[in-house]
This record gives sequence, C-alpha cells and structure tokens, in this order.
Amino acid sequence: MTKILVADDEADLEVLIRQKFRQKIRDQKYEFVFAINGVDALRKMEEHPDIAIILSDINMPEMDGLTLLSKLNELSPLSRTVMVSAYGDMDNIRVAMNRGAFDFVTKPVNFEDLEVTMEKTIRHVNQIKETLQAIKENNILKMYVDANVLNFMGTREYEQSLTASETLQATIAFIDICGFTTISEKEQPDTVVKLLNRYFETIVQEIIAQNGIVDKFMGDCVMAVFKGDYHLDRAVDAALAIRKKIDSLPTEFSFSPHVSIGIDSGEVVSGNIGSGSLKRLDYTVIGDVVNTAQRLQSAAGPGQIYITEKSHDKIKASFQCGRVGEIALKNKERPVVVYNVLA
Repeated sequence: MTKILVADDEADLEVLIRQKFRQKIRDQKYEFVFAINGVDALRKMEEHPDIAIILSDINMPEMDGLTLLSKLNELSPLSRTVMVSAYGDMDNIRVAMNRGAFDFVTKPVNFEDLEVTMEKTIRHVNQIKETLQAIKENNILKMYVDANVLNFMGTREYEQSLTASETLQATIAFIDICGFTTISEKEQPDTVVKLLNRYFETIVQEIIAQNGIVDKFMGDCVMAVFKGDYHLDRAVDAALAIRKKIDSLPTEFSFSPHVSIGIDSGEVVSGNIGSGSLKRLDYTVIGDVVNTAQRLQSAAGPGQIYITEKSHDKIKASFQCGRVGEIALKNKERPVVVYNVLA
C-alpha cells in the first residue's frame, strides 16, 4: 500500500480524490492523508513518516506549497512531491522544479493524467527504496564502509534507512549439516573450510532456485528466508531438494553428509540488527517464527524436515508428511505438534 499526502485548502478536492480513487482505496493500494496547508502537511508528515508521495497545491494559507516543498526535502528525503495547482505558468513550474518537485499537474485536475503521474512517482520512490534495500543487505559494504562514504550517501537519509523496519509474512528455514563438528575436531582447518563451503554451495543453489534469500551462515548451519507468493511451499521444495543433493554427496574423510531442517511460517519483523556506532548492522528477520524454525531444526535428526501442525495444514495437499507427535520446544508453554516432510 502506498501512502499519499494531499496538501490543499480546497475541501472539495478531498471529496473528489476519495471518489475517483475509491477502488484503489478499497483494494488497499492507496491510502490518503489530507492537510489543509503547508503547516498542517508538515505535521502530518511527522505523524506518518511512511508517506511516499505528496500532492501539494501552491496557493495555501499559513504556508504555501513552494515553501512546503523546500522543507520537505530535508524532512523526508525519500518522498517525492507532485505540485497540483492552477498556477501553471512557467515561472511557478521552474521554481517548483528548482526546489525539488518531481512533477507538476495543473488544475482543473485531469484525474487520468494525475493517476499516471502518481504511478510514475510511486515507481520512482520504490526504485530508491529498493536501492537502499540492496545497500542494507550487502553485508560487505556495511562491514567496511567508512565515514566518508556515509557522508557522501547523505547522513540523514542513510540513518533513516538503517533504522527502518517492517513486518511481513515469510517462511524461515534452518538447514544444519549434521555431525559436522566431528570433522572440524579431526581435520586440518583448511580442509574443514573447503568441505563446509562445498556443502554450503549445494545448499545455497537450491535456496536460490526457489527464490529464497540466504540470511546468514551460522557455523555449519544456514538460515534462509522465503518471501512472496507460496513462500511456504517454495521453502519445503528447497528443503527436499537440499536433502536429496546432500544425501547424494560422496563420503569424505569418513564423513557422510546429511542435513536436519526446521521450517516455520508466519509474521516476522525485518530490519537492521547490530551496532550503529560500529556501522556493523545485519539486515535480518526476527520473531517467534524464526525461533520456532531454529528449534525445530535442533529437534530434527539426520534427513528430517520438521514443520509445525499449522504449516502441515497449509501444505498437506501438496506434500507427503508423517506425524512425529508432540515435542517440547524451548520457551514454548505447551508441546508443539510436529510433522516430518517425507516427499
């Protein structure tokens, strides 16, 4: 859903916008916030920091649109402003553009043209956010970036992006290479690293094949996140493929590789976790779903893929599972009914 601020002292415009965009509002594609002038608009921006675009008139009491525009660039660097005004002469357009307006629509408003302009502006804002997302997820950049680079990127904008968080529906999978610690205790370090990386490469390929994201490597375990359509099904498909590929790998140094996997699905919190002062932040997901997936993996044995009863109910038409029974998981008040995905 895109949140849009409309700053205009004409009360009729609010009525028109709600009528013209009622379908998009009903489908939760647009959410409108209304302000009667520039001062009110700044107040609404403080109350709704997730506003993506602003539609602003020029001629308003207390604070006009051009003054508002100059303040918005500092207050909300990620948002973009479209001026909607009857004052469509070249002088006003040039002043607006010079102060950072993304586009200009003249009154009386052609709502088809306005919607096209809004969609174009939304795409532009989303591209900016996707770029920041890519930066946040690049752990190498976050680990080694220095103060000069941060200043170049814009301190306020960068810090805002670092502290942003969201809730989303996702599936979390923990994939552990069973018994690998015995190898690390017996073999040379370079041998251990090469072997572990070989196993990780096999696991990662199957995660990527199902449009999953490798969140982190923890010792001899991989944490993966699946988002979007059918994320639970794709996670289970990946788990089955990983188990098959790992089981087919040859025995090396008297070690026959197998995996134990835990999967859980539901609402997670996504954001940066770490130390801002060190510029060491890990863009990851947290929540009960993550904890449950990890504990399911700990409970699973070699070759087992453990899921909860809730997840089983969602996928049982597509996957063959066996009921394991009730298992006590850490920090869970009651035992959890667990299923093992077979095929």
